[in-house]
Amino acid sequence: MNITKIIAEELKVREAQVEAAIKLIDEGNTIPFISRYRKEMTGSLNDEQLRNLDERLKYLRSLEERKEEILRSIDDQGKLTDELKKKIEAAEKLVTLEDIYRPYKVKKATRASAAKARGLEPLAMYILKQDATEPLEKEAEKYVTGEIKPDSDSKADKVRAAAKEVKDAAAALAGASDIIAEMISDNADYRTYIRKVTVEDGSLTSKAKDKETRSVYENYYEYEELIKKVAGHRILALNRGESEKILTVSVKAPVENILSYLERKVITADNEFTAPFLKETVADSYDRLIAPSIERDIRSELTEKAEDGAIDVFGKNLKQLLMQPPIAGQTVLGWDPAFRTGCKLAVVDPTGKVLDTVVIYPTEPQKKIEESKKTVKALIKKYGITLISVGNGTASRESEQVIVEMLKEIPEAGVKYVITNEAGASVYSASKLATEEFPEFDVGQRSATSIARRVQDPLSELVKIDPKSIGVGQYQHDMNQKKLSEKLGGVVEDSVNEVGVDANTASAALLQYISGISSVIAKNIVDYREKNGKFTDRKQFLKVPKLGPKAYEQCAGFMRINDGKEPLDGTSVHPESYEAAGKLLSIIGCGIKDGAAIRDYDAKLKDRKGVAESIGVGVPTLDDILRALEKPGRDPREDMPKPILRSDVLDMKDLKPGMVLKGTVRNVIDFGAFVDIGVHQDGLVHISQMSDRYIKHPLEAVSVGDIVNVEILSVDQERKKIALSMKTENAKAAR
Repeated sequence: MNITKIIAEELKVREAQVEAAIKLIDEGNTIPFISRYRKEMTGSLNDEQLRNLDERLKYLRSLEERKEEILRSIDDQGKLTDELKKKIEAAEKLVTLEDIYRPYKVKKATRASAAKARGLEPLAMYILKQDATEPLEKEAEKYVTGEIKPDSDSKADKVRAAAKEVKDAAAALAGASDIIAEMISDNADYRTYIRKVTVEDGSLTSKAKDKETRSVYENYYEYEELIKKVAGHRILALNRGESEKILTVSVKAPVENILSYLERKVITADNEFTAPFLKETVADSYDRLIAPSIERDIRSELTEKAEDGAIDVFGKNLKQLLMQPPIAGQTVLGWDPAFRTGCKLAVVDPTGKVLDTVVIYPTEPQKKIEESKKTVKALIKKYGITLISVGNGTASRESEQVIVEMLKEIPEAGVKYVITNEAGASVYSASKLATEEFPEFDVGQRSATSIARRVQDPLSELVKIDPKSIGVGQYQHDMNQKKLSEKLGGVVEDSVNEVGVDANTASAALLQYISGISSVIAKNIVDYREKNGKFTDRKQFLKVPKLGPKAYEQCAGFMRINDGKEPLDGTSVHPESYEAAGKLLSIIGCGIKDGAAIRDYDAKLKDRKGVAESIGVGVPTLDDILRALEKPGRDPREDMPKPILRSDVLDMKDLKPGMVLKGTVRNVIDFGAFVDIGVHQDGLVHISQMSDRYIKHPLEAVSVGDIVNVEILSVDQERKKIALSMKTENAKAAR
């Protein structure tokens, strides 16, 4: 199997690109490093392509290892032929490979193996010849043993004797049928056909175990849909309903077509004695052996595809959330709302330093509203607070009303507020990392601090939380956790490296996602900084314990030093390209800080290849150097939509169909997107209401963090449901 060719065809890129990427991965280079600093070698494969390549590479190499194991096993049995070897080597899927291996696999005790132990295999072979000239019972009589006496009265001898007994012709024929049924079941070609026709023409069905039970799965109480049309989110919903013992889910196969196919394959002669027997055996083989196995295979494959789709959506949502632009230069009051235990507040200065913490009780049951307002007003005046970040959890709505009333009383302060997704804040506040960061704080103070910092620098704060706890996916607890963790970890890594970090201020939690930096090295960087002062040169990284030349190569371009000895240290230009950058600046005739001249040169530059050759790099690296020099301190998050800052509040009862509001996309799922429109309850824009053009997935129209105009379609106060549209004339006109 040519792994390079297969991956190239799947990714629709050249084999040379795949070959180069595989070589770089095998040499221990990280995906962010390859994507950013080895573009000439890979033909500019981006991080998403490289991660897909890496995933397929691992799968196909694992497949090759399995092939070697199977070839050895069959060869040891003395059953390996050239034709079988070619078939195994050509297999491109694990399920295909296992189908081929099935007849040679050492099985646990089966009805067929028991029949073979009774010496009935020759009878089965006789029947399969299909040239019988008399009733099969007559041939079967030859295999009847009658009762076999054990060698002793011991239980073991009695069991052995009974295992060899064939009491009568009917028992002999039943055993022969079991042997033939297993042979049919083990045929790889039959299984391939049955699996394919079941997927093409079969249905997925579900029924309620108790129709009277009220649940969120009521849409699936009487459900049937073609397997090839079932959407991923429905697969995951059915799986959850089944695991919660509310639904019974099954595959409805085109049985008549399948049995007809098997009969044509197995019954090759119109023999009056063998044909009826084999027809019954075919039906038994399918019902007892093939159908349950194929159903497991199909449901497993459907689940895997659904999980992969959901994980992919989760990853894209997480990327958007991590890449939200920071609200810089603001002193923020983090507000962690609650009822009985009070609202925890934390004042954080523009650098993220905690200035003060306090607990107030404006909500039920204490409802000390005026006292709480007085406390917050004093904090605003004392610390110059300009923004309040309110968590969107329990008591958020009630807290928001108090905040709005208070802000109306002090308009001169010019304070705004923002509703912040607090998913994962409680997980962080009770974590070992939070305890180390704020040993003197309780969980409430830590949570309020996290909510404040999330608007100041979302990326730096969210990396402290397990990505699965951030809450921008669907059914995340039901899927393959290892695969989910790997995907989300890759998303965080790509996001952190895309933005880069300030080597002199970044936390260990942030640094450990930098290319080439482990959690141990991240802590060593922070320790080195604290003992020796700020880094003034990227070369100093090599003095950090355990940060050797390879790690330096991987991380240097992503770690920035502002106001250091070397101006290029504050850019994304890798130290290996400093000489080239210097030559480019000489050609342009300006200094590193003259971004306007560099942009002007870039706009006029025609002969990119010639210039690249003259400075000793490829065109992709030239382009990257130009981008870095044009705007040395540019943050890629600047291009993302800014959060909506509010000063007033709406109630759900204020909403009326036809109203057009501005909202923030909080989550994107397979069938739509949830949008925060400022009433505490997110509204749903169904996929059918997203665009005038046909879209296969909501991600084609929106992403987490997008600011969108939506029209209210309907409001269900009792069920707390709001239906929204983005495609109506009113919503489009508001854009």
